[in-house]
Amino acid sequence: MKFGYFSALLFCTVLLLSGCGARETQETVESLPPKPAAFTRKSKIEDVKHDPVFGSYGRLLFPVEDAYYSGDTLEDLGLTYYSHIDPDETLEIVNTLRERAADGQTIFYDIYTDEEKAADPAKEDTGLFFFKGVPGEKFAICNAGGAFAYVGAMQDSFPHALELSQKGYNAFALIYRPGAQTACEDLARAIRFIFDHADELEVDTDCYSLWGGSAGARMAAWLGSYGAEAFGGGDLPRPGAVIMQYTGLSEYSESDPPTYACVGDRDGIANWRVMQARLEAMQKAGIDTEFHVYSGLGHGFGLGTGTSAEGWINDAVAFWEQQMNR
Repeated sequence: MKFGYFSALLFCTVLLLSGCGARETQETVESLPPKPAAFTRKSKIEDVKHDPVFGSYGRLLFPVEDAYYSGDTLEDLGLTYYSHIDPDETLEIVNTLRERAADGQTIFYDIYTDEEKAADPAKEDTGLFFFKGVPGEKFAICNAGGAFAYVGAMQDSFPHALELSQKGYNAFALIYRPGAQTACEDLARAIRFIFDHADELEVDTDCYSLWGGSAGARMAAWLGSYGAEAFGGGDLPRPGAVIMQYTGLSEYSESDPPTYACVGDRDGIANWRVMQARLEAMQKAGIDTEFHVYSGLGHGFGLGTGTSAEGWINDAVAFWEQQMNR
């Protein structure tokens, strides 16, 4: 009889305590700040740029030079010199960055000090967007094109950086000052910044890679050919691989890093034969190269989703990984 009485008492006590715990948990959940609603294809570009979660750097997600992009919403985004812009990729990029920023992660780094920016206000419009991968993995810097007039990151570097991060690599997308010289100086500074903050960023600096499309590809190639020191970045190792898209560069040096390149056969800006000739000459000089030309494609196809170039980034990553294993 006693046993039954105490069992009932214990059961009631557990129920009482469980009820209190449930109420406390519910109150805690209700007190948390609401998770920001995801952007949609119909979200206005201006709203994305000025979303409080991005702080002062949201304006750098899209070209600072407004004349080089068109469209009011994410699905209507157009960028000068670019084709095959995929609204779903754009949406995934901004939502990924927004979610990470809302979660307290650092997704943007200044590469210049306040003093340097005060001395040269153009440096205000520079920095690195960080697409973090696996801590301790190698890093890549992706450089968008834009004819050195603007930075077309939403098509030519953000998609690549996001894809690389999803493969586990730590990827950065550089927002640089227009102009060939200043762009290369900013890339050299970005490499220096990452090396100086490698522990904080949790990146492996060995056999890093430089990626670029159009003007961004020239930046990657020039830093590979001449090194960061030639552009004020100091004495740093050269990249383990350079990944280039659609730029008709001819010059190279015998100390160039291994180079992967791809282009469309209907590119009216970067002739595929010029690119092929350069890589063949580099190969004869003993530099490891890989070249692809895709049918029916013009300039600025980015990841090439839905085109004959779709999946090219997997070949490029495999090429980079080959250099890691040498």
